[in-house]
Amino acid sequence: MQKIKTKDMILCALFAALIAVGAFLHIPVPVVPFTLQLLFTMLAGLLLGGKLGALSVCIYIAIGLLGLPVFAEGGGIAYVLKPSFGYIIGFVLATYVTGTIANQTRTPSYRRLLVANFLGLAIVYICGMVYYYCISAFYLGTPIGLWPLFLYCFLLVVPGDIVLCLLCAVLGKRLIPLMERK
Repeated sequence: MQKIKTKDMILCALFAALIAVGAFLHIPVPVVPFTLQLLFTMLAGLLLGGKLGALSVCIYIAIGLLGLPVFAEGGGIAYVLKPSFGYIIGFVLATYVTGTIANQTRTPSYRRLLVANFLGLAIVYICGMVYYYCISAFYLGTPIGLWPLFLYCFLLVVPGDIVLCLLCAVLGKRLIPLMERK
């Protein structure tokens, strides 16, 4: 098993904190709140790599499930029963994929960063929408139709997330070389 360096532990903790802060920087949208969590999870993947980036998101989730109100709508173990928790699960997978794709080269191009970000975005939305549908139908007993699910859980919030993907690629292109300098 590979040991994690102190610097990497600090960076993981920093990104877990940034993701928590991103949850509180939100724009109210019906059903699923638009937050800056996606920006910080993608940056975690781009700057820390797939494994450490995903670890930072797992730390964030663990802190929230232990009861600290770091999620967009609170915290605690019962949060897993909220329909929007699927997006948080998607953050882990998306961060891993984003970081793995982006860090295949030492100096990724804008194109590589954008592809990584948009694949990560697709993963977040797929996980989020499937989870939302399942929790609504099987736990809450109020099934949501496919069109309302698509409208409220995708169409209304994806434009802002596309902007975040573009912003993250620009930030990643500038910050990745700084992370390489040790």
